[in-house]
Amino acid sequence: MGFTPLHPRGAPGANTPGSREHLGCVQALSSEVIFAAISSRGILEALVRKLASGEHTARAAMQQVLENLTELPSSTGAEEIDLIFLKGIMENPIVKSLAKAHEKLEDSKLEAVSDNNLELVNEILEDITPLINVDENAAELVGILKEPHFQSLLEAHDIVASKCYESPPSSPEMNNSSINNQLLPVDAIRILGIHKRAGEPLGVTFRVENNDLVIARILHGGMIDRQGLLHVGDIIKEVNGHEVGNNPKELQELLKNISGSVTLKILPSYRDTITPQQVFVKCHFDYNPYNDNLIPCKEAGLKFSKGEILQIVNREDPNWWQASHVKEGGSAGLIPSQFLEEKRKAFVRRDWDNSGPFCGTISSKKKKKMMYLTTRNAEFDRHEIQIYEEVAKMPPFQRKTLVLIGAQGVGRRSLKNRFIVLNPTRFGTTVPFTSRKPREDEKDGQAYKFVSRSEMEADVKAGKYLEHGEYEGNLYGTKIDSILEVVQTGRTCILDVNPQALKVLRTSEFMPYVVFIAAPELETLRAMHKAVVDAGITTKLLTDSDLKKTVDESARIQRAYNHYFDLIIVNDNLDKAFEKLQTAIEKLRMEPQWVPISWVY
Repeated sequence: MGFTPLHPRGAPGANTPGSREHLGCVQALSSEVIFAAISSRGILEALVRKLASGEHTARAAMQQVLENLTELPSSTGAEEIDLIFLKGIMENPIVKSLAKAHEKLEDSKLEAVSDNNLELVNEILEDITPLINVDENAAELVGILKEPHFQSLLEAHDIVASKCYESPPSSPEMNNSSINNQLLPVDAIRILGIHKRAGEPLGVTFRVENNDLVIARILHGGMIDRQGLLHVGDIIKEVNGHEVGNNPKELQELLKNISGSVTLKILPSYRDTITPQQVFVKCHFDYNPYNDNLIPCKEAGLKFSKGEILQIVNREDPNWWQASHVKEGGSAGLIPSQFLEEKRKAFVRRDWDNSGPFCGTISSKKKKKMMYLTTRNAEFDRHEIQIYEEVAKMPPFQRKTLVLIGAQGVGRRSLKNRFIVLNPTRFGTTVPFTSRKPREDEKDGQAYKFVSRSEMEADVKAGKYLEHGEYEGNLYGTKIDSILEVVQTGRTCILDVNPQALKVLRTSEFMPYVVFIAAPELETLRAMHKAVVDAGITTKLLTDSDLKKTVDESARIQRAYNHYFDLIIVNDNLDKAFEKLQTAIEKLRMEPQWVPISWVY
């Protein structure tokens, strides 16, 4: 698409490389930009005014200017060569086509159907994901909807759809000289127009500063954030031509009740927009902002439950972070920061420090059989406070270890053995070490690996054991290397260890999937024990006191180590518990997983 400049031959700039480069740029610009670029001498001021006022179409205004070029008075100071050049541009077919396209765009007003398509897709995925195993079309659709590029496209669409590109309507109050003649720098005042739906929160909070209302924070993903017109630190002077005063609550109520176009007069802060952080956390406590007396604005708070994944988008405030739900999407809200929540929880006595009925088997009269110690953390740190844990999203993968935690007698060993018997190529376990002498019918490496006491004590001292203990004068323990040997064969190593061992196992070296096997209620446990005794599966009779200890111990472990658990299964039926555990393991190989950030970086 070439175009020849109408410079007279030999005129300055007629055929110079700079001229050709200039004209090449001119071709790529819209008609308004071209006219604005060459109207420094006032030649096209009338055209620009007519286009802005809408009195004429672009082509009609151009035609009028062309007709008047020949009668242009010399007082304008226009050179003949400039007029020839201008006429050549305006008569060029490309420019006329641009003017025609401009008219078409002005005539048609495009509006998005909605600005929450990403949320809609997530709802659809929740509904059809259970069908992927029975319907190929559903599986294919789920694959398409989960594509990162497709979701990014929807997210970009929603952001554009939520913004208001129309100029704010003029109001009589804005033309009032008494308002506009305030003692403010003229270049500092800005008038903005936003479009608001009835009842839609703005996603902004205010504070009083020097008797002015200043934007304290803008919630990520909220209406104001999506429109990108206001910034933290901006001073709000007027809303729809009315002064706002200095009461944040009154302004919040005013903005809450307004719908449609809203015109704001502000003093901008000219702060740079903060890029949202890519920080994701797993929550280890429940939170409801309406029960929080410290939060500055309950409506701006974000409710979440233990185990949910949040994206932290702003951590500037030391006490209140901004976060949004990863699964549900939506705009961000305020949550207590790690620092604030630690301060609130630091002096609260933990349940397992009490001496009440839920302390289970913690006492000074523990049998040696229960005395298992973790190598690197001999005793659980009771002052550890879990608030948020930074995590990262990983594609589906097989965990290196499956760790079953629970009180004695809840069925951990039965579940472990069933997995290994049914699928020995995928699952394995360790062989414990002991310092006792082998019996006549025992072979080394089958039920136990036999070593001398001195050798075992030396390895314990060197930190080579995950856990160890002593029973009837003999040492027993699980060696760390024996876990890695199973993992190196490509199998998942199943462990039923003491909960203290989780501090060592929960690393990238072992990448465990931790399942807590919870004891059922006492009545159910009593019935289950009677059934196995009647079936001849066991001859060991347990008293009600023994069964109650199991229930209490289970509750204590759950309270103390709950933040380590990926899954909790109540074993009130062994077959059903096995099915739930098997389903969860298969899910790890098919769906993305959130893992501690330390496993990735």
